Amino acid sequence: MARPVFRVDAVLVQAVIAGALSFAHLHDLAAAAGQDGWKAWAYPISVDLLLVAAWRRLRSEGPSRLAWCWFLIALVASLGANVATAGLLDLAHPPAWLRFGIAGWPALAFLGGTLLAHSHSAQDPAPIPPAPAAPEPTAEIEQESTPDPRPEPEPTAAAAEDTPALAPAAPVVPVGPPVPAALVDHARKLADDHHARTGVRIDTDTLRARLGVPPQLAETIAAQLA
Repeated sequence: MARPVFRVDAVLVQAVIAGALSFAHLHDLAAAAGQDGWKAWAYPISVDLLLVAAWRRLRSEGPSRLAWCWFLIALVASLGANVATAGLLDLAHPPAWLRFGIAGWPALAFLGGTLLAHSHSAQDPAPIPPAPAAPEPTAEIEQESTPDPRPEPEPTAAAAEDTPALAPAAPVVPVGPPVPAALVDHARKLADDHHARTGVRIDTDTLRARLGVPPQLAETIAAQLA
C-alpha cells in the first residue's frame, strides 16, 4: 500500500496558525505606529527572522549569552505586539514611546542579525600546539687507533760484541695517587688483550683512553703493569 505523500500534522497546523496570527499582530502594530505600505509587512518578517536565527544559534552551538539575549529581545517584541493589539493600547492614538520603538527596531534587528551571523562561539576550544618531538639519541662510536707494529732491526754480531752488557735498570715508578687493586687487574686484562691483538705492548695514551682515567693515574697504572 503506497504511503500518502503529504500527511497533515496537528503540531504543524498549530504552528502555521500561531505564526500567521503573530505576523498579523506585528503588521497591525507597525501600521498603527505610522509604518504604512510594504514597511508594515517588513516588521513581522524582521522579528520572526531574528527569533529563528537566535534559536538556530542556540541549537547548533549550545547556550550562549549572545544567542539568549537576542532570542529574548525578539520574543518580547513578538509577545508585546500580540498583547498590544488585544486592546491594551489605543491603536488609533498610539503613544510616543511605541512610535519610537517601532522606528528604532530596524537598526536593533540589523545589529542582532550581524552579531549572530559573524560572531564565534566562546566555547570553541583553543587549538593545542603539538608537543615538540624528542631528539633521537645518537650512538657514540668509539674508535680506537691501533698503531701499526713495525719490526725492530736486529743488532749485528759485531755491534753486540762491542757493546758492553749493561745491567737492566730498575723501573721507575712515578709518584701518583693510590690505585685500587681491582683497577690494576682490569688494566692488566686490557693490556694483555691489546698485546694479543696487536703484538705490541699497550701505550699510556691508549690505556688512559680505554680506562677513562686522568693522565697521572694512567701513568701510575702503566708503571705497575711494566
